[in-house]
Order: sequence, then structure tokens, then C-alpha cells
Amino acid sequence: MAPDRNTIDAFVKLGKYLTDFCDKCYSNDPEVDQNLKEIVARAGHHNGWFTEDNVLFSLQQWGELLTEQYIKDWLDNYSFQTENEPKTVGIVMAGNIPLVGFHDFLSVLLSGNKVLVKLSSNDKVLLPYLSNFLIEEEPSLVDKIEFVDGKLENFDAVIATGSNNTSRYFEYYFGKKPNIIRKNRNSVAVLSGRESEEELKALGEDIFRYYGLGCRNVSKIYVPKEYNFDGLFNALFHYKDIINQHKYANNYDYNKAVYLMSEFKILDNGFLILKEDDSLTSPISALFYSYYDDESTLRKKLQEMEEQIQCVVSSDAKGNDVNFGDTQKPSLNDYADGIDTLEFLLKL
Repeated sequence: MAPDRNTIDAFVKLGKYLTDFCDKCYSNDPEVDQNLKEIVARAGHHNGWFTEDNVLFSLQQWGELLTEQYIKDWLDNYSFQTENEPKTVGIVMAGNIPLVGFHDFLSVLLSGNKVLVKLSSNDKVLLPYLSNFLIEEEPSLVDKIEFVDGKLENFDAVIATGSNNTSRYFEYYFGKKPNIIRKNRNSVAVLSGRESEEELKALGEDIFRYYGLGCRNVSKIYVPKEYNFDGLFNALFHYKDIINQHKYANNYDYNKAVYLMSEFKILDNGFLILKEDDSLTSPISALFYSYYDDESTLRKKLQEMEEQIQCVVSSDAKGNDVNFGDTQKPSLNDYADGIDTLEFLLKL
């Protein structure tokens, strides 16, 4: 079950197609592919959070990752057994951000298996279109890609992504088969108070990209005692236009009203609410913060909470930390929940 050369080539061609498309969109080139442009627009009609800017950002990230070199470097870390029979792997996809399940889809096909996809109702148009492109480039994939509307059936293993609540249902329904079941995760940033304006501006990308709906979005920051929030607010002012998106604005108005009526102490700049809160999960338009005395103690605490945390962002990005601005730019070997999806698939 070695990685199929033709399948790799099809994904590389998809990467080039997406990169060319995004370049033409960003430069308003009239030669842009109108079919994909229509799909991007339809994705936005289906889901108001999928603005053109956010969908293009997702397509651009995948275009940059799907290169011959990146795929080779990724797959070279694994041993592929040629004698294994292809298995059918069901994927239950989330729909919080555009193409959030694409990495699982890619991993199943490059591991030589067949994919059975149950799409989220919030993200129904992008992946089928990209799948059709792949099948045109490599016709044998028509027998390896299937989309299902109803119940997932006749599968050998499953990868399911959802909330802490749906994970209980997934475990009940899929528990007897090999599985990866993902729950809620959040990302956090550790600030020292010495960050430059550029770093704090980049942190805004981690907070606001996809309106904060992804598990890689920063929803909580840890700041030293006596931290001055002025520098952060000044840097984040770059993102003020986010309040013009009506779904975001509705969340902002609602959350601000709830906090004020509850007499919570909040900091507010007109488009983001900062609230001191122990929770890692802040609602849309809010960012939670906690103070810390000592960074090494904080790091131990974050280690203990690692099952709830997707990314830790910091300026020195030591260990597994991520640099400011990079949370939504994972590489091919950045696995959700830290579980090696490809290793799981190759052992089926």
C-alpha cells in the first residue's frame, strides 16, 4: 500500500490550481476560474461565516501545502506496507471553518485507503468540487471517494470531529471500530508584556481569522500581573472592520449586553470584549484572559490541560509553541489533537 504516484500527482496539480486561483482572485485577474469563483460564493451563501476572504485564505493555505516537496517530506516519515488491503475510512467532518476536514481526506487517500465522507451541513460545496477536480486528474479516484448524506455504514474505521457533546454519541456509535474521535479544543497565547506591536498585530490574525471559530484560534490569553492592555488594543485596532460582518456584530452586541447586565468587569474596544475568565472557551467577539505570576508555573498548568489545548502561541515559540500569526497555517505533519492520523491509517 505504497503511496500511489498518480494520487500524489493529482493533489500536487490541485495545489497549483488553488494557488493560481487565489493569485488571480487577489489581483482581480479577469482570467480567474469562474467555476471555482461560483463555488466560493455558494459556500458563503450556505454559511454566512464563510466570507470570500476566509474561504480564499483556506484555499491559499492548501495551495501552498500541496506541493511535490512538502508531500514528499511528509510521507517520507512513514513506512507504507504494500501488502495491506485498502480499507474504507469514514470521515465525519466538522463545518466550523472552510475545508476543516481536508487533512483527514488527504491522509486517507494518500495512505491508499478509500474515503467515505459525511459532510457538515455548514460546509457542503467546497470539498465535492475539489474532489471532482482530483477525479478528473486521476480517474481511478472515482472508486476511492464517496460522499454520504445519511448514516455512515460499511466502513472499516472512522475519523469523527465534533463537540464534547457529539463525541459521546460518536464513541457510542463508532466505538467498536478503529477510530479517532476529536472533541472541543482551544488555543491560547502566553504574553510577557514585551511583545512588539507587530507581534500583537499578528496575534490578531490568530484571534480573528475565521471569526475565532477554529480550534486553532486563540480564545484565551495569559498575561503577567499589572499587564497594560493598551498596547494590545492599539495593535488589534487593525481588525476593527470585523464588526461590519453582521453575524459577528450580533454576537458582539449580545455578549456585551449579557456581560454588562451581569455586572462583569470587561474591557471593550468597540469590536472585541476582553473578560477575565478561567475558561479556555470564549464566545465569538470575546477574548478571555487570566493573570499569571510565574511563567514556569503557568507552563506546568498548560501541560496539565494539554488535552483541551490545540496550540500555545508565544513570542519565542519554544518547544511545540506556535509563532504569533501562524496558528491557521499548520504544516502537513501538524495533526489535530496531536494524534498522528497517517500512522493510524497505515496500521489499519
